[in-house]
Amino acid sequence: MFAAAFRVTTLAIRRFLRVPLRKRIQRPLPYNWPTLVDRLPVVSQLTPAERDKLLTIVQDLVDTRHWRGCGRLELTEEMRVTIAAQAGVLVLGHDGDPYPGVEAILVYPTTFRPRRFSWTPSSDEVETDPTLGEAWNHGVVILAWDSVRSGAENPFDGQNVTFHEFAHQLDADSGSFDGVPLLGERSAYTAWAAVLDLEFERLADAAEKGEPSVLDPYGATNRSEFFAVATEAFFEKPQQLKEKHAALYEKMSQFYRQNPAAWPHPAEVPPD
Repeated sequence: MFAAAFRVTTLAIRRFLRVPLRKRIQRPLPYNWPTLVDRLPVVSQLTPAERDKLLTIVQDLVDTRHWRGCGRLELTEEMRVTIAAQAGVLVLGHDGDPYPGVEAILVYPTTFRPRRFSWTPSSDEVETDPTLGEAWNHGVVILAWDSVRSGAENPFDGQNVTFHEFAHQLDADSGSFDGVPLLGERSAYTAWAAVLDLEFERLADAAEKGEPSVLDPYGATNRSEFFAVATEAFFEKPQQLKEKHAALYEKMSQFYRQNPAAWPHPAEVPPD
């Protein structure tokens, strides 16, 4: 899920969350982090070089972003590393700052109602429905820890709230939540739109008819949710996605610069 209604400056976000200017802490990788990362089943699919790169990404995200436990959650080192490692898997094929737009990661113990304000002089709090995760404009990711943990423990069910919300942030790098991330060459956008629009309509039709799909029906909400849902399927059900949505798989592979269908996944169970 994402919250595109926010139209505030990055400075306002920093002031509200008390986010310091981003600065890398020069320190060796903590000795226990490789063990924490290796506990995630998805890491067993990676090559040694990819695992080493993932550890670098984890340290970057943990050390240079603002992290806060919410709803009385005591945010531990293991929680930070677990979230950062899952987010890092998405950008293993990318170079440079893994998430240039992400400023803060807020973590609740379970399903939450995030605090939302009108950002006007009255600043009245707005009541919201419970949710498992959100991605806000200007780089705020909000996650429910129990959903993060369950998503990490089962990397083949197509449901991963960390993948979903950080995919929204990659989407937003292009300037808006619209299902079109930064693709590089201008010609890539036309081909991307052709495939994504077709697959979005295909999912919307299947959802309306109650037909099964590799993709979560929630992706039919809008194109931004479609991209986030497709990201979950790309990394967690890649063989099914490649078989049933070959063109979509190809575009996702081109963007992420990865080929998870070649990972040694166990046999995937097709949808009912």
